[in-house]
Amino acid sequence: MSSYSPAVFTKAEIVQASRTADWLILTLTFLVFTGGFHVHAMLTMGDWDFWSDWKDRRLWVTVTPIMCITFPAAVQYYLWGKLRLPFGATITILGLLFGEWVNRYFNFWGWTYFPINFVWAATMVPGAIILDVILLWSKSYIVTAVVGGLGFGLIFYPGNWVMLAPLHQPVEYHGMAMTLADIQGYHYVRTGTPEYIRFVEKGSLRTFGKDVVPVSAFFSGFICVLIYFIWHFFGRWFCTTKYLTEY
Repeated sequence: MSSYSPAVFTKAEIVQASRTADWLILTLTFLVFTGGFHVHAMLTMGDWDFWSDWKDRRLWVTVTPIMCITFPAAVQYYLWGKLRLPFGATITILGLLFGEWVNRYFNFWGWTYFPINFVWAATMVPGAIILDVILLWSKSYIVTAVVGGLGFGLIFYPGNWVMLAPLHQPVEYHGMAMTLADIQGYHYVRTGTPEYIRFVEKGSLRTFGKDVVPVSAFFSGFICVLIYFIWHFFGRWFCTTKYLTEY
């Protein structure tokens, strides 16, 4: 009869297996969290961010920062409160942008043939950096909410202006003053529901800037302060659940 001898692992092999498991767990957590944030963003502000002709100076500037400061606020509390890592907002926004660009490239461009300059995803990295820097500098969630939240809303439009400006050039099309983005909306017809066939501020040149942009940005910043407080408490609730405190 042959005797059975259990496998013996060296310390180095155990350490390597532990590191591999850690990286696997971190990768899966990042992908799951990115998917959740991406679904949240698409259900709340997706229409304004899908199309260049919807990126107007009122609703897009107002809605997008308000809906995208939610998850960064919760993650900031967890990473800073538990691990003292001051990059919660930045890594969350980078995860959202990763999911956004995968969607825009493979779905909007690869599947339905919309040009990338018509469906590009807005960036919120400058606002996320402001949130993380304010938290690292002040070590206060109140200061981060007031100063960082306001900055998150204010920096959104300037941070995207380089990509947005060429598509907001005024042109005359069939006797109407429009933007290049509006003309793209004419040539690339989308889903036939009423909300998708409307054109944002068509023919009025109001999408080119003017005074309402800072007003919308300030309003968005003030609401971001409130939303940061609310989602900060969501992160606090998650960090103080019985499971996490015991294990």
